[in-house]
Amino acid sequence: MQDVLSLLNTLRRPRLLIRTARIGARDYSRGRHLQRLLGYSALPQPGAALLHLIEMETTFEEMRCTRDTGYSLTRHLDILIAIMGEAQLLRARPN
Repeated sequence: MQDVLSLLNTLRRPRLLIRTARIGARDYSRGRHLQRLLGYSALPQPGAALLHLIEMETTFEEMRCTRDTGYSLTRHLDILIAIMGEAQLLRARPN
């Protein structure tokens, strides 16, 4: 799973977006937030969830950059918050 964490280190997003997501990540609740974003009844392991969230975030980043009218800043932030929360869980797991 180190590859997933390495991938996160390469992401470059606007400073304000990341700062806001970090603040939101303090109150991250896996059961509540991840359930809403992914819509699964049984939550996946942090690594699998993180991969799916990264794919979702990439789509939202493309929408943001192209100024797509379907872009939702709130949804983008929710995804970034979940990514940060899942990354924390993944880092905390014993190898």
